[in-house]
Amino acid sequence: MKKELHPKYNDQAKLICACGSSSWVVGSTKESLSVEICSSCHPFWSGEQKIVDTEGRVERMKRRYNLNNS
Repeated sequence: MKKELHPKYNDQAKLICACGSSSWVVGSTKESLSVEICSSCHPFWSGEQKIVDTEGRVERMKRRYNLNNS
């Protein structure tokens, strides 16, 4: 069997959410991980509806259909 075939397991990897309010220490082969949505900012758990728009799709639709920001 080949030596050092498997990646090093880091049991103190830091997981950070894009909202910035949440971070955890988890086990992973990477030193740090990032997620887009966590339980603090997910609409089902937080009760707040917000649009996650990473490519400007909402603004493009509003421009196309001439909708006002209300």
